[in-house]
This record gives sequence, structure tokens and C-alpha cells, in this order.
Amino acid sequence: MIKNSLNLSTLSEGFVLDHIQAGKSMEIYQHLKLDKLDCVVAIIKNASSNKMGKKDIIKIECPIDVIDLDILGFIDHNITVNIIQNDKIIEKKRLTLPQKITNVIKCKNPRCITSIEQQLDHVFVLTDPENIVYRCQYCEEKYNR
Repeated sequence: MIKNSLNLSTLSEGFVLDHIQAGKSMEIYQHLKLDKLDCVVAIIKNASSNKMGKKDIIKIECPIDVIDLDILGFIDHNITVNIIQNDKIIEKKRLTLPQKITNVIKCKNPRCITSIEQQLDHVFVLTDPENIVYRCQYCEEKYNR
């Protein structure tokens, strides 16, 4: 019989991203550019969750300031960030939708200045938090999830 639990060693310093929607961990891994960091990363997919049914978890052993929490808030503001120091959770951060995100999504309007000026940052501003609507700062093109 296969036991449906997994035990990974504790982190001395770093953080655990919890309550990730099942199947979203690899997208988060790529957006956070974790492959470029020289740190230990553990991805747990489809873990059992009383609250969500199934969830993903990412454990990262590195200083917290290395990660852009705004990107996480944009991807899924329901993720919980557990900050670990000396093998203990010292803080639980709840994410919020960022007011502005830069170079995470690209404007699809072919007439937008970002299509012409290749070096220009793609900046999107939160215009409707209730419906999670972001618009391009330059042309106001709506971003659809």
C-alpha cells in the first residue's frame, strides 16, 4: 500500500509557498526565475488539502528578499508565504493584488508603444480589484486572464 504523505527536511532559512492552486507550481517556478537562483527548491504537487482538496507547495531555501512577492500576488493572491528562520515560521504573509506589475505580462495591442519600443517596460496597472482587471499603462489595453 502506498502511503499518501511526504516528509521533506525542514528549512533553516527561507520560505514556503503554501495554498498554491494544484498544477500552478511550475508556472510560479518560472515566473520567480527560481532556476536562476543558487538555492534549494522543493516542489510538491497535488498535496492533500482540507481547504482546497489538492494543492501545490514550494519550499525555497534562500533569503526572502530574493523573491518578488508582487509577481506571486498577481499569479494568485490566495497563496500563503511562510517565512522561516532558525527552523521556525516567524511570519505568515498574505498576498494582495499588486497595484502595478512590470514585465510579467506583455501588451497584445499592436499599436501600443511597447510594440514599437522594444526596450520599454511592459507596465500594467490594477484598475478593477473586484474583477481583477489590469490595463496597460500606455494604451489601456485590458489584460484577460
